[in-house]
Amino acid sequence: MSELVTGEAVALELRPARLPSRALAVLLDLVVAVAVYVVVTIALVAATASLDDAAQFAVSIATFVLLLVGAPIAVETLSHGRSLGKLACGLRVVRDDGGPIRFRHALVRGAIGVVEILMTFGVIACIASLVSSRGRRLGDVFAGTLVVRERVPAARTGFLPPPPPWLAGRFSELDLSAVPDGLWLAVRQYLTRMHQLDPQVGWSMAERLSSDLAARTGTIVPHGVPPTVYLAAVMQERQAREVRRTVGNGAVTGPAPATPYEPRPVQPPYQPRPTEPPYQPRPAVPTDAPPVERPATEASGRTGSTGFVPPA
Repeated sequence: MSELVTGEAVALELRPARLPSRALAVLLDLVVAVAVYVVVTIALVAATASLDDAAQFAVSIATFVLLLVGAPIAVETLSHGRSLGKLACGLRVVRDDGGPIRFRHALVRGAIGVVEILMTFGVIACIASLVSSRGRRLGDVFAGTLVVRERVPAARTGFLPPPPPWLAGRFSELDLSAVPDGLWLAVRQYLTRMHQLDPQVGWSMAERLSSDLAARTGTIVPHGVPPTVYLAAVMQERQAREVRRTVGNGAVTGPAPATPYEPRPVQPPYQPRPTEPPYQPRPAVPTDAPPVERPATEASGRTGSTGFVPPA
């Protein structure tokens, strides 16, 4: 498996095609091309019977170049690296960075393929494919291409374990720009395969990766946080930033500021407004009570002040 890394630190897991599948695909392409070439040649011989030998030789050379060289180049260019034989075998030609090929890639592969496949009956192509670590022939080396397998057996994808809830948002202020892509891939592979490792070996790898990651981010691993949990939390933070950047169409360039939770003020329970006390009548004076005599000074003061004398 060949892992290529894009600008977003996304690992492209490509499976290079080996010699048997590539040879079968080339053989199918050659059978189709030769069959078409024979049919077209018979038709051209019948149509150019009245021409001289030089003209017939020129027509045969042009037919050979167009059908056995130009046709494969055109097919690979239009189909983005999938000829009939490659389509039947589940193969595809891609660039070294995993992108689709263009006309110049197909042209270089086709031109060199005439020498290493047609003229030498595939001997040079087989030797180059066996020597190369990724099964590339000379045409792939000069064109910067790679033949990969598109149909691969279904396998379980790596599952990244989530960090505990109490670490959610703990590393939102980390600067992850200095972390290289190779370290991210190493952390990702460790988290997806840590259950397959020996406990002691896995623990030592987690400590080494966490120390490297802490050195790149400029912060130390929090006290009491296991290295595996620390790696999972930082990886989740990186994925969250990638999601925000993707959703925001590139508008988000750094970590989003964490807004602390502020509970709403609790309103006091409803209390009714105080009302006036109910009316209470004064106690009645008993009829058998003796009359109250006012002092003479008060009566005289009132008389002198108003000048009114009550009748006798």
